[in-house]
Amino acid sequence: MRTTTRVGRLALGAAALGNLFHPVSDEDAAATVEAAWSCGIRAFDTAPHYGLGLSERRLGDALRTRPRAQFTLSTKVGRLLRARTGLPGDDLANGFAVPATHERVWDFSARGVRTSIEESLARLGLDRVDTVYLHDPDGHGREAFDCAYPELERMRAEGTVGAIGVGMNQTAMPARFVRDTDIDVVLLAGRYSLLDQSALAALLPLAAQRGVSVLVGGVFNSGLLADPQPGATFDYAPAPAHLLDRALALRTLCETFGVPLRAAALQFPLGHPAVAGVLLGARSAAEVSDAAAMISHPVPEEMWLALRGAQGLLPPGVPVPVPKLI
Repeated sequence: MRTTTRVGRLALGAAALGNLFHPVSDEDAAATVEAAWSCGIRAFDTAPHYGLGLSERRLGDALRTRPRAQFTLSTKVGRLLRARTGLPGDDLANGFAVPATHERVWDFSARGVRTSIEESLARLGLDRVDTVYLHDPDGHGREAFDCAYPELERMRAEGTVGAIGVGMNQTAMPARFVRDTDIDVVLLAGRYSLLDQSALAALLPLAAQRGVSVLVGGVFNSGLLADPQPGATFDYAPAPAHLLDRALALRTLCETFGVPLRAAALQFPLGHPAVAGVLLGARSAAEVSDAAAMISHPVPEEMWLALRGAQGLLPPGVPVPVPKLI
């Protein structure tokens, strides 16, 4: 039985609240969530992986006093956190500027799924989550399909969790989940953007056919589409020259229509009927406010047609957002 959860066009991803790459103060983390709430964002996503639980703790602190019925919250399973002994060092090798007080243990067993959710709820200080994703099961496919997914399905039937899904930055395994299971939602990072439409080949058509919602993350491809310039990153590595050139061409064309590239990047995925919303990570109130402004920025239909035109910046048949009639 498929479950529907409210997302909205824009959701807040809380990886940065776990000190992704750089430290974020407790005050700035709280202000980021406050700004999201003030902008009307009511969907929030986190994971144990993000800052070894720091993201979950901070997000729970910020949301605990909000009316529970007014927001949706997702977290993930697949990595358990276990205390380390000895001097902690730091966790920068995994991308987070936090002390390495714990280690991540891959676990897609049924017991691991239950344990992970229980521990996440303790860190969040909440009594339930609305959506649970299998987190990056790339190298754990058999266990994810045979053990973790069936357990999530049982927990959904029990009412212990709401919607269930998979969160990945590839398209092949999520497409298999859509085809072979009864998941509700896919969280897809970096594979449906102005620079990468690989999700169009199979995943998005399958999701639309089976009524599975897709939440698209990574719409800036880790930075290149937010601010294309030499040294910008694409999928967390230095952008190749041909992608930088394409991003610069996208920006130039968008600007001829008075549209910031960030607005086009945020709104583009919403043109596909399977896409329920866009998930954007932010580390400050200013970034949240900018995202809220960009996702509402007027974009003329002529601009989308131009992007699909002679320059070949988008494939000819790719769906694009339809401007709202006022």
